[in-house]
Amino acid sequence: MARSSMRWTPHAPDDRQEALYRPVTISETDTNVPVPAQNTKETSMRVLVTGGSGRLGHTVLSELADQGHEMISVDTAPATRSKRFPAFSADLSDAGECYSTLARYRPDAVVHLAAIPAPFVRSEITTFSVNSQMAFNICQSAFDLGIGTVLAASSPTVMGYGNPSWVPSYLPLDEEHSTAAWNAYTLSKVATENMIKGFASRGASRFYAFRPCFVVAPEEWHGAPTQGGGTVHERLTKPELAASSLFNYVDARDAADFVRLLLENVDEVPSGETFFVCAGDALAEEPLSLLLPRYTTVPTELARTLTGTAPAFSTRKAERLLGWRPRHNWRTEMGKTT
Repeated sequence: MARSSMRWTPHAPDDRQEALYRPVTISETDTNVPVPAQNTKETSMRVLVTGGSGRLGHTVLSELADQGHEMISVDTAPATRSKRFPAFSADLSDAGECYSTLARYRPDAVVHLAAIPAPFVRSEITTFSVNSQMAFNICQSAFDLGIGTVLAASSPTVMGYGNPSWVPSYLPLDEEHSTAAWNAYTLSKVATENMIKGFASRGASRFYAFRPCFVVAPEEWHGAPTQGGGTVHERLTKPELAASSLFNYVDARDAADFVRLLLENVDEVPSGETFFVCAGDALAEEPLSLLLPRYTTVPTELARTLTGTAPAFSTRKAERLLGWRPRHNWRTEMGKTT
């Protein structure tokens, strides 16, 4: 049955508080934000996206809304990209504020993307405490409120690359490869993945993690700045830039498609799973068999296992469990700009 545009706050403990806990429409409290159209699909869900103002968050909101889901954005940053969705400002690192935000909207699923987005952009203590606290608050609040599904963003950086002493056990990297967190950011993401497994083991709601590679928004193929600055063209012509991420990337639309597939098929995927979500090729004009030994700590003998345009990360698990495959690559997308 389709979801209505009503948002239910927690049930009143007694009749005296009925007025405080009545159902209210989104438009009553989220002014100047249009109420999403009702969906008539049997699979319609109300999905709350944290970090909705970011490059991936915005695309997830748009892609899932296009498929008929009711979307809500939560972020500390103002919603400057679109007024298509209800937007709510909340500090999710505060446990009470996180709980009340999820209780306010009562979503069917939470996609947790909010985080300090990269290593060394804030102090180590702040990065770890904020990221890990937000992830725990989301998981605990969702569990307490009986929210059906939580999907939290981790990062491919948990594998350990960037550490001067890092050498992978094999290539391409997959979900079975051991992690090797070495800074506050990667430690916070490993902690997030462990939280996902821990909450999944409780058996009530479903919890998942995914590791989206270097996210490229559609406009960035046409010269808009990428995360961290610079352009995609510069990452291709200056391999040392893309080498910091082992030349990984994913089109934001493909990552959003993964999110949709997982949320719509949770009954078919064991709770607690983690997935790499990456493009099907490397963000490089030369084979990684040549570039990895030149620009990273990956030895030549390991790099040789990657042939042609093959990336350093495998997404076979997502394909096997969800039928997900990336549809965009830099060659076709960059070709559209010429």
